[in-house]
Amino acid sequence: MKKPTTHTADMDLQGQQLTQQLDLATQNMGHDISERLRIARDHALASRPAPIHLLSYRTAFQTNGSLTGPGDEGLNLWRILISALPLVAMVMGLVLIQTIQKELIESDIASIDSALLLDDLPPDAYTDPGFLQFLKVQLVQPGRHD
Repeated sequence: MKKPTTHTADMDLQGQQLTQQLDLATQNMGHDISERLRIARDHALASRPAPIHLLSYRTAFQTNGSLTGPGDEGLNLWRILISALPLVAMVMGLVLIQTIQKELIESDIASIDSALLLDDLPPDAYTDPGFLQFLKVQLVQPGRHD
């Protein structure tokens, strides 16, 4: 059983004191007046709306005046896994991008190697700095040959 807070205990104490004062005041009344008061009390209790619970958890005022919720945030295994899901998705996306880029680079290198092996080139062509660019242009436009 939860220990009542000091605010709740104060309200209960005030309610009990008010009840005692009302009981003392109604002892000297006549029977017809006390019956009308009892009927009015019953009617008021029956017509009052049900209490609305806006917060599903208790809040408390701290000593510095801030309003805080419960200390237990309810972090269980599922909440931890769900909160880590965006991080896992980002890491998987980066791995996928790296894999795709690696395959594209390997495919470029393989196509350049195959062009070098299949073509008759003079030895000076291998030392020419623009030769790699020439091969890339030739690979993009395979139908054009000089």
